[in-house]
Amino acid sequence: MAMLGCRLIGLDDPQRLDQLKKLIVYVELDRCTADAVAYVTGVRLGRRSLKFVDYGIMAATFLNLETKAAFRIISNEESRALVSKYAPEIENETEQQIVGYKRMPIRVLFTIQKVDIPYTEYDLPGPTRKKTVCVQCGQIVRDNKEVMVNHQPLCRPCATGAYFKNPVEISPDDLTF
Repeated sequence: MAMLGCRLIGLDDPQRLDQLKKLIVYVELDRCTADAVAYVTGVRLGRRSLKFVDYGIMAATFLNLETKAAFRIISNEESRALVSKYAPEIENETEQQIVGYKRMPIRVLFTIQKVDIPYTEYDLPGPTRKKTVCVQCGQIVRDNKEVMVNHQPLCRPCATGAYFKNPVEISPDDLTF
């Protein structure tokens, strides 16, 4: 998936610095696909070149910032059931998957979509471009990620709720480890 995505947007060696700076990848599932894409391409959350969009779909979108070319590649679930057809001589399931996937045509493995990716300067890799203070909790929100409510900036947890509940601040002086 990662190699195909890079090829489609015109990058042949995405880990080379000049190409890495042109690449943003959006992954839609927090499983092994995200790790594999990051490993093959060199994109990272910390570099802001890897974006996680929690759709629960085994898919990734590859964007060339220089050309604006973007392709979304979706894994075809049916390919798993076809592994034995493409590697019938191999009995070990893991080995059969590896060999079968290598032999499968791209059209069997993936659905490919040419897409447009709208983005702003705040989505680009690089340094923080803006800091805002949440008027409710005082937390600093970076890179235009605040939510405006009644013309007031809020962090997402204050605006829409958080993934955590009942936060209680702990003083570092109270830690005993």
